[in-house]
Amino acid sequence: MSAEATNPEAHPEARPELRRRGRTRLDLRRLGRAALLGPTSRDRLPDAIGHVAEAHRAHHPDADLSVLRRAYLLAETSHRGQMRKSGEPYITHPLAVTLILAELGAETTTLTASLLHDTVEDTDVTLDQVRAEFGDEVCFIVDGVTKVERIDYGAAAEPETFRKMLVATGNDVRVMSIKLADRLHNMRTLGVMRPEKQARIAKVTRDVLIPLAERLGVQALKTELEDLVFAILHPEEYESTRALIAAHAGERDPLPAIADSVRTVLRDAGIAAEVQVRPRHFVSVHRIARTRGELRGSDFGRILVRVGENADCYAVLGELHTCFTPVISEFKDFIATPKFNLYQSLHTAVATPEGYVAEVIVRTRQMHRVAEAGVVALGNPYATAAPEAGATPDSATDPDEERVDPTRPGWLSRLLDWQQSAPDPDTFWTVLRAELAQDREITVFREDGSATGTISLPAGASCIDAAYAQHGEAAHGCIGARVNGRLTSLSSPLSDGDTVQLLLAQDASSGPAAEWLDHARTPAARIAISSWLASHPDRAMATTSAARAPLSVVGARGGGGNAVADLPDATVRLAGCCTPVPPDAVAGFLVRGGAVTVHRIHCAAVAQMRAVGRTSVAVHWRATADCRVTLLAESFGRPHLLADLTEAIAREGVEVVSATVEPPVEQRVRHSYTLQLPDAAGLPALMRAMRDVPGVYDVSRA
Repeated sequence: MSAEATNPEAHPEARPELRRRGRTRLDLRRLGRAALLGPTSRDRLPDAIGHVAEAHRAHHPDADLSVLRRAYLLAETSHRGQMRKSGEPYITHPLAVTLILAELGAETTTLTASLLHDTVEDTDVTLDQVRAEFGDEVCFIVDGVTKVERIDYGAAAEPETFRKMLVATGNDVRVMSIKLADRLHNMRTLGVMRPEKQARIAKVTRDVLIPLAERLGVQALKTELEDLVFAILHPEEYESTRALIAAHAGERDPLPAIADSVRTVLRDAGIAAEVQVRPRHFVSVHRIARTRGELRGSDFGRILVRVGENADCYAVLGELHTCFTPVISEFKDFIATPKFNLYQSLHTAVATPEGYVAEVIVRTRQMHRVAEAGVVALGNPYATAAPEAGATPDSATDPDEERVDPTRPGWLSRLLDWQQSAPDPDTFWTVLRAELAQDREITVFREDGSATGTISLPAGASCIDAAYAQHGEAAHGCIGARVNGRLTSLSSPLSDGDTVQLLLAQDASSGPAAEWLDHARTPAARIAISSWLASHPDRAMATTSAARAPLSVVGARGGGGNAVADLPDATVRLAGCCTPVPPDAVAGFLVRGGAVTVHRIHCAAVAQMRAVGRTSVAVHWRATADCRVTLLAESFGRPHLLADLTEAIAREGVEVVSATVEPPVEQRVRHSYTLQLPDAAGLPALMRAMRDVPGVYDVSRA
């Protein structure tokens, strides 16, 4: 935006090798003179924006350029007399930003707002004037990219400006498109500033703007920003990479010959395709060099194949893998499974008879446009409902009505949610950088009764993150989850495509455990958990206290129940490992002390007893129907659970002989009950009654 600039020829960060091939470069001095002289006729575009109009018409042949003329005249008039530190008239900056967006294919409304993006911030033009002249859409975008006043926010001005822009981006992604182009031009012309200020701006660009460009899919801006930041923050590595590329330029490049072979193969197969060699940018070469060590000629670029239809992409892939030797480990299908930033392509690598390995990217022309320009290539998200630029306020949508951008990605929705819970600018700034550092995203399916939808989460997220993404603060009462139909703990990590059903406690007083912070990855979850723990210090202390010993309740009865051994005067004991009950098939074994232990016939201990040579004793059941059994109940921890379980047992007319409750682990509790039943036939009903207790998810015999 209004950052100072200088002549790009005077600083090393704008060297020609950093410029994207095919991109027109502005002659700032010529533009400055044209801006000062103005147009020669009221009926034609000003000379200073002729190149913008040309680039715009290349993507939008039928575009009405009159609104650009009016926007330029207002911008030039309002900025007249303002100069950049480089000596050029200030109007050259919005012109350069607008040209960048025009080359990416931005529609007219975006270009109009781009020409005006600094007028409200740096001149006497007001938002009301912009709205009256150009309509609500342009006004909204200009307001979104306007910085907050430093006099009002002090040191918090920068994070609060980004917060404001991100909130506006949530309603209209064109706001961030202009911000990215604005930062690119300022980075191109950064050399006039002091080294420490260059480094500060470069770090913010690296930590915030480049990840945003990646997430919005604007690769054309992202790659150049990466190179400019690389040159400022890592000058020695930049110079060594530049020397590496310069040395390669003097050698024979095998990629053009490989590209010719690919053209021949596709032509013979009858597939219409454009094949070209795409040189890697500086940071890409640096990364490859660190990964592979010594580089070969084919490592300095990739082959790009562009076709007309999706089916042609797979046809190209088949021909490449048939006529060349494929490197299977390098194959990735981003058409069937697009990246979360809209990117689609087929990636593969093939080996030639000469021993070179060439990376190949296959995509349609539309995929290529989206891969380069990202959200900029999507055009106006309100094309069917929003007014054109220049519409009167009466014809515009209600400015107070909530706007929902159909292009809003999942990560942006998450960011907008958690930023509301981070009022402190320092917290927002720190968490924002951490959130943007997550460079991969997964999608999980939620299943909640009859409702089914999707949740977008960063890679490595757990069920805890899914709970807060779906339920917000209500997730404080989450007690467990089912992932792909199987019960699991909240700390379990999720994978792309998982189906998640989250289980909430009925008790409103339930709250998260401090250990949840160890497994939460999203800012929304971490902020919500931390806030709850801070407001409930007593509960937080309880969740982090040392594990208690198991709670045991022991009754007075014991013995072998109604099992009878065919051994006079022998003491009979029902084995606690399998707790047999009538009419289970059982086996008895003589153990030390002359006692007979009774096991179910399929108990693992039976094989062990026989293996060690224990004497087998015949056992049968008495005619009486009562029996003793040990049941294991697994549940999610909640208050009054033990009381509810024992009450359910008592309602079935069953006596509790002993009970053991283990301390909770990740809010999961294991109960062990030894019970005396008046009739073995009532065991299934008892187990059903115990399973019906809220929070209990399984009851089984020991």
